[in-house]
Amino acid sequence: MASKPPAGDPVQDAPQVAPPQHAAAGLPAIGHTLKIAQEQMGLRRTARTLLKVNQKDGFDCPGCAWPEGDKRHVAEFCENGAKAVAEEATLRRVTPDFFAAHPLADLASRSGYWLGQQGRITQPMYLPEGADRYEAVTWERAFAIIAEELTALDSPDEALFYTSGRTSNEAAFLLQLFAREFGTNNLPDCSNMCHESSGSALNETIGIGKGSVSLEDLHQADLIIVAGQNPGTNHPRMLSALEKAKASGAKIISVNPLPEAGLERFKNPQTPHGMLKGATLTDLFLQIRIGGDQALFRLLNKLVLETPGAVDEEFVTAHTHGYEEFAATARAADWDETLAATGLRRTEIERALEMVLASRRTIVCWAMGLTQHKHSVPTIREVVNFLLLRGNIGRPGAGVCPVRGHSNVQGDRTMGIFERPAPAFLDALDKEFGITSPRHHGFDVVRSIQALRDGEAKVFFAMGGNFVGATPDTEVTEAAMRRARLTVHVSTKLNRSHAVTGTRALILPTLGRTDKDVQRGGKQFVTVEDSMGLVHASRGNLPPAGPHLLSEPAIVARMARAVLGSGSATPWEEFEQDYATIRDRIARVVPGFEDFNARIAANPGGFALPHAPRDERRFPTATGKANFTAAPVEYPKVPQGRLLLQTLRSHDQYNTTIYGLDDRYRGIKGGRRVVLVHPDDARALGLADGAYTDLVSEWKDGTERRAPGFRVVHYPTARGCAAAYYPETNILVPLESTADISNTPASKSVIVRLEQSPTA
Repeated sequence: MASKPPAGDPVQDAPQVAPPQHAAAGLPAIGHTLKIAQEQMGLRRTARTLLKVNQKDGFDCPGCAWPEGDKRHVAEFCENGAKAVAEEATLRRVTPDFFAAHPLADLASRSGYWLGQQGRITQPMYLPEGADRYEAVTWERAFAIIAEELTALDSPDEALFYTSGRTSNEAAFLLQLFAREFGTNNLPDCSNMCHESSGSALNETIGIGKGSVSLEDLHQADLIIVAGQNPGTNHPRMLSALEKAKASGAKIISVNPLPEAGLERFKNPQTPHGMLKGATLTDLFLQIRIGGDQALFRLLNKLVLETPGAVDEEFVTAHTHGYEEFAATARAADWDETLAATGLRRTEIERALEMVLASRRTIVCWAMGLTQHKHSVPTIREVVNFLLLRGNIGRPGAGVCPVRGHSNVQGDRTMGIFERPAPAFLDALDKEFGITSPRHHGFDVVRSIQALRDGEAKVFFAMGGNFVGATPDTEVTEAAMRRARLTVHVSTKLNRSHAVTGTRALILPTLGRTDKDVQRGGKQFVTVEDSMGLVHASRGNLPPAGPHLLSEPAIVARMARAVLGSGSATPWEEFEQDYATIRDRIARVVPGFEDFNARIAANPGGFALPHAPRDERRFPTATGKANFTAAPVEYPKVPQGRLLLQTLRSHDQYNTTIYGLDDRYRGIKGGRRVVLVHPDDARALGLADGAYTDLVSEWKDGTERRAPGFRVVHYPTARGCAAAYYPETNILVPLESTADISNTPASKSVIVRLEQSPTA
């Protein structure tokens, strides 16, 4: 039998601390996986569920977007993926009786961990105006409430339709179609908060905002640079790919302010040798200061330019634009400035250069450590410059590899979830459905919060996710949400967003990836796109968590019928009954999805979307070539007595979902309110290991934000830098602190001072 959820909210601010580990996975990962799975699902359900994760006839893991190879292990999941599946397939239930016993004020006082542990929501719930708790409501009434509020708006642009990366291709396509038929491009999504900087940089430089490598490319690479990414916690199955690359002779450079156990040594739990001995992954660890990556790649580019024969002249001449301006800027790179920006030693950079010059096939992988700074877009452009110089795009075993975190965040963007859609996409959509989509740009995540704050938006609809928990400037965001007339969340489980509501609020319970989806047209499946552009099916195998759940496509279709009424010619009822009819329309609107239904049936492992730079070295940019770029080198300047804070996940965490209160690899147990500081920095600030401090962020307008009661942990971070978990530290990130061009919150570079706290 599965255990009951915790009755009381566990203390999270009194952690125990041990030395960090230097290897990831192995027997502890298996033991922890089985423990959580048994607690949530019980033994039989655990076996029935985990053996279907990421299988060709199973369901896509909601835990990350890492791709699967054609040949799959019987246990094709990682520790954190198993945790994600266990929390969705849990036997715990949140019924109307739960909401009757827990008023809104009580829910608001609970931690995100406690809320998530309560289980699956079983019925639609409604918070009437002035009420102190949610009450059960019928689906018909729920859609009527949404229709009342949406049709009462003065403009369609007063509505916001947010999408989480767990949403399927089919549901995402329907949601953007509904929003545009309703009359708005307000389609913020979680990509706005993570890889928007990647998309902005890649679209400009290579003409497509996605990575250019396949899983096989990683296996064939000579050199893999992993920058600003922690695969051991955030994308554990990537470690298997790195292990295979190493076995084939690849070298790996890790660029990160924190040493990460998974990049040091990987004990592969799928093989006896891996379990016992493991494989050393990193050949060179560059412990860079936060935000110094652009300076590092700029200097490497200078050094490549100065090395006779190092530039791929044939590729540069035939396939690139802007080389001369870029080269002049790169040659001006300064050693002293680079060492100050990066905190690295000259010998470390010279060793990295040797490895770069020895490689014919180089891949650069990155994640949030590169994308969440003010200068993130120029940083990623510099990474592209680095690869273009030696012809490392469009060559097997080489290319750009932005590693997406959420399972279908890339697919949602492909389906049109974007506040700034391409005119060609809207033209195709309008032609297919006989509608007139708005052409003006909508609101991204940051602009959506500002619109709610300023009264420009009045209805907020979220397809999955935990918007309040994931977004920056917590106090501002929560106050903005409370100004809405109506907030609606399509959810499987409880989270903080359900406790921070508009005047009225709805929670609409939906099927998860693990659930069977049977409609009037028979058993259905959905599709997702992974981080490398492969589209594959996902089929749940468990009975739904309750009889009152609807699928995401059904929720959108019924909402559209309630709001648009008989004035819509779109066959919403047909779409709800049979998702194949949605895929037929996707095939006629979205390039690369031609014969969608036939191809997904013929390719159980999925099919690859076209990628012109990778497939044919064709670059669909404004110049028709890959674009070198030139920009001033930027890096954060930190005043004396301050530190530069990055927000990050613990190992028992997926985005804002907290599975437990341990961070095994970093030696943290039983708590989350910790700040990791280099011992020398801590001593200079007069903070002993185990002391408690308040984190106070300082913004250029003079305002301060405070997160109280964090235990200081002396930790081998880069000097001048600190790290702490989100969402607890989202309160420190100013809403206006965003990346240039992409408008992504700059959550990886927050200037803070540490003030002694009385918390014990």
